[in-house]
Amino acid sequence: MGERNLTEERDKFAALHPEARHVVHGRDWGVIRVGQSGPALVLIPGTLGRADIFWQQIAALSGEARILAVSYPASGGISDWAADLAQIISDAEMQGATILGSSLGGYLAQYLTATEPALCGGLVAANTLASVRGIDQVPPYALDLATTPIDDLRAGFEAGLASWQAPDHPYSDLARLLLQEVRTRIPEGELRARLQALKTAPELPAQSLPRDRMFTVESDDDHLISPPMRSALRAALTPARAYRFRATSHFPYVTRPDAYTALLREVLGLTGDHAIWPAGEESLS
Repeated sequence: MGERNLTEERDKFAALHPEARHVVHGRDWGVIRVGQSGPALVLIPGTLGRADIFWQQIAALSGEARILAVSYPASGGISDWAADLAQIISDAEMQGATILGSSLGGYLAQYLTATEPALCGGLVAANTLASVRGIDQVPPYALDLATTPIDDLRAGFEAGLASWQAPDHPYSDLARLLLQEVRTRIPEGELRARLQALKTAPELPAQSLPRDRMFTVESDDDHLISPPMRSALRAALTPARAYRFRATSHFPYVTRPDAYTALLREVLGLTGDHAIWPAGEESLS
């Protein structure tokens, strides 16, 4: 990650683009909206991220696309959130948007596009899974997420990031950013809701979007989404393109922002001199 201070960069963006509140069906969402013209793009983060976790893509594409990024409410689950997002998209007059979700957000994005295909113009299922079967048997989902002390849940995330905190680790800057999310930026209710939503998620309905509007993103060194899970996602969606990073962790939009922005430009049909796929270190399968 070099000498960059990711947390400082994100904080500067957040100061310029604070979340607006959008209450839908009694649930309080955080929303960042930028861009006045161009194709519509909805960005849904994973468990450890707010709307501004995509700050690098939002900043890069704000002059070319209409972007809506969200932060989760403190209640509800996958089906509730899909209904909420459908309303938020309609309220924003962003019908036909491409929906990108990463990790937890990728599962929600798949549910949204499957249940609201007329509202969605494309799907990017990124660093995510096609089924939650068996997830309730592994930590932290195996815990009672309603009663386990929040400090214990947060400590579990911190332990998972421990090895990245060494000064010479390539993801040390990313670890600092994520630790701030865990410790201070994601309130207790929201963190519990995110975990519970995936633990209790329904199986995904079949997609009816055209195949040429479905895409996947994966990372070879993703420690949370195993190779069999990546294969299962591709098999379930048969995407038009499967974007594969070699070494970007579970968070390629943070660690390789230019490449991630380039794939979004490609998905959105934006032209220019920015495309790098399939050239470069990343591979396209």
